[in-house]
Amino acid sequence: MRIAVTGGSGKLGRSVVRRLTEDGHSVLNLDRAGERSAAHAVVDLRNYGQVLDVVLGLDDRHRGFDAIVHLGAIPAPGLVPDAATFENNMLSTYNVFQAARRAGIKKVVYASSETVLGLPFDVDPPYIPVDEEYPARPESTYSLVKHLEEQMAIEMTRWDPELSITGLRFSNVMDPEDYEEFPSFDADATLRKWNLWGYIDGRDGAQAVARALESGKPGFEAFIIANEDTVMSRSSASLAAEVFPNVKVTRELGEHETMLSIDKARRLLGFAPEHTWRTYHSNRTTPTED
Repeated sequence: MRIAVTGGSGKLGRSVVRRLTEDGHSVLNLDRAGERSAAHAVVDLRNYGQVLDVVLGLDDRHRGFDAIVHLGAIPAPGLVPDAATFENNMLSTYNVFQAARRAGIKKVVYASSETVLGLPFDVDPPYIPVDEEYPARPESTYSLVKHLEEQMAIEMTRWDPELSITGLRFSNVMDPEDYEEFPSFDADATLRKWNLWGYIDGRDGAQAVARALESGKPGFEAFIIANEDTVMSRSSASLAAEVFPNVKVTRELGEHETMLSIDKARRLLGFAPEHTWRTYHSNRTTPTED
């Protein structure tokens, strides 16, 4: 396919562009940042005219797209003032969705967020593992925008019954170099309780994008995308019992099983995480002393 990736210069975006290119797709990165190249166009996603124009065509670079992957955004709460987060992220996503509709593009995959589940869980989750079945619980402006984006996607796919929009509720994105820090999390179980000790390897996040592009059906669907394990060495059951003693655990948890349920993504997308921080650490060689 011919695919536009907004935010392709970001942490997850780089893995997504690499994966889609390796899969044989023609990919154009739409981002204000990044090295200029034939595969990159500088676009201000807050400007609807720019977004629509580049989606429809760009001189001799392309003549339109089959799909859009929308990752471009302020990526977390607290990085800029709340109003700036709302303005940037909400407007950018509207512009991308609307430009796709005007251009006749019927497949959109975009970055929603684990934050809609109720992060940082200062109020207990309704149950563990959390899933997509309970209503959104945004606790920050960033998360509120993610919830509103999902509602917008629901309405836009209602307006256009052929349009497919998939929202991927990514957990905390990690690259291999980030795994150096993971063993330190064991010192305090509350350090990472804010997202139930979850994470997503950027390469597995890219896999989820690729699978959503392949299997997305008309309408809107949201999926939690996390790795199948936690960031902790301790068992998942002991973590839940210590930090969330009043929360019902709906099934017996595997030794290090994620508490961000990926059952729906496995079932409907065929998502199957291939990377873990545990392998990274077990494969490291320890130098010997003379």
